[in-house]
Amino acid sequence: MAGNKTFTMIKPDAVKAGHIGAILAKINEAGFRIAAMKLTKLSPEKAGEFYEVHKERPFYQELVDFMSSGPIVAAILEKDNAVEDFRTLIGATDPSKAAPGTIRALFATSIGENAIHGADSDENAQREGSFHFAATEMF
Repeated sequence: MAGNKTFTMIKPDAVKAGHIGAILAKINEAGFRIAAMKLTKLSPEKAGEFYEVHKERPFYQELVDFMSSGPIVAAILEKDNAVEDFRTLIGATDPSKAAPGTIRALFATSIGENAIHGADSDENAQREGSFHFAATEMF
């Protein structure tokens, strides 16, 4: 999945607020193709495993609790320069610092409840996508 694929999750806050369709529309308008997608719910154990890289950070348990609090939409997206272009589309982690028109500027309510996750490297996009999807679920 290097170079032209990335991984995203629409987080529980945005799912609960009914923003799935609007967020997917922004993703499509930005030229991304959805290669895999599902509505699912992470158990606390699975959320902990997914965010294990942050285990020593002070926000880890709060992040695990939040990400297992409700359904998410996991997706693999395809486009040239996917990781970098998607990070630009979603905006800064802090929605008050996110550029106007970005997904987080439009739909996030705080740093903790920031509507969407985006892989930060090709390597993490591969790892995160494989965490959520079997090869037979990617098209």
